Amino acid sequence: MNDKRVVVKIGSSSLTEKDGTLSLSKLKEHSKAIALLKAQGVEVILISSGAISAGFRDLGYSSRPVTVAGKQAAAAVGQGLLIEAYNHILKQYGYVTAQLLLTRDVFSQEPQFTNVYQTITELLKRGVIPIINENDSVAIDELTFGDNDMLSALVSGLVNADTLIILTDINGIYDKNPHVHQDAKRYQRLGYVSDQLISQTSQSSVSKVGTGGMKSKLIAAQTATSLGVKCFIGSGDGGDKLINILAGLGDGTYIGNNQNAHVRKQKQWIAFHSKAKGRIYIDKGANHALLRQGKSLLAVGIVKTEQDFGQDDVVEVFYQNKCIAKGQVNYSAKQIAQVKGLSSQEVMQITGCSRPEVIHRNKLILTIQEVEA
Repeated sequence: MNDKRVVVKIGSSSLTEKDGTLSLSKLKEHSKAIALLKAQGVEVILISSGAISAGFRDLGYSSRPVTVAGKQAAAAVGQGLLIEAYNHILKQYGYVTAQLLLTRDVFSQEPQFTNVYQTITELLKRGVIPIINENDSVAIDELTFGDNDMLSALVSGLVNADTLIILTDINGIYDKNPHVHQDAKRYQRLGYVSDQLISQTSQSSVSKVGTGGMKSKLIAAQTATSLGVKCFIGSGDGGDKLINILAGLGDGTYIGNNQNAHVRKQKQWIAFHSKAKGRIYIDKGANHALLRQGKSLLAVGIVKTEQDFGQDDVVEVFYQNKCIAKGQVNYSAKQIAQVKGLSSQEVMQITGCSRPEVIHRNKLILTIQEVEA
């Protein structure tokens, strides 16, 4: 087993009974599988849904609530019950758990993004199992990940996981909806998730307790693999299911390969979480240097800027009205207006700055991979 760090995402459909309540027997099985994987020397981060399912009965609901207020109230009650259940079971195997509740705005702020990374890293170093969920009881639409599928993809990239395992009630990705078409064929392995595959997949979830259908899982897998993380989407039974999945024996679809390199944490933040404060337009030479030669952006190749951004802000880089990259700038818009088109030596002399690059390669990520010759 080559995997040393794995993120396991368990959806509501894999944790609940038919009436929507939390299934302790399923939770025990998942916990056993995590414990057995830990015993193999693998670090495990768990992304677990189920807070609403764990809490709605104690609030007096006869079935899972459908209103936002009802769901958030149920999550507030159920999150403590959910983590208590995991902690009780995993402690019997000798493992300590930790709870992290996240919202999207935590990722949008670079210092908080870094703090999440440092916290998870320290927990793993101490042998603790981090259990992460979206903070459903307070999250609003603007601050949500959409579902725990995307949360699991972003966390797996952040911690440079080897594999993201998304457990669901469907055993993999099919070319058609297997619940509707009897001739649907399952993909055993995919090198990557294409936009075409995502567009032809339904978002609707068969489960009444889940928020994300297969489309959300494909989008999550596409995100994770772009960050260098292999993925598995499927189902499994028994305590050895996670070990079997990592051994290539899982009942589902494997996505990605070992060729994709992990993306550095700072570039992840720039690409997926930062908000661009302005634009920089570049000439043909700079476009070639960025896309074909892997170079930093220098002032000599800048044509103009838009909006009043400051030093260390994130901006979009445009060539001929096409966004080709995002990056964190070493110079403000006012400084760039003074030095655009000049050599790096002239730039440093005029501004008094010691950094020759407007955007260093380590703080720049491409949004397209090729350009017309």
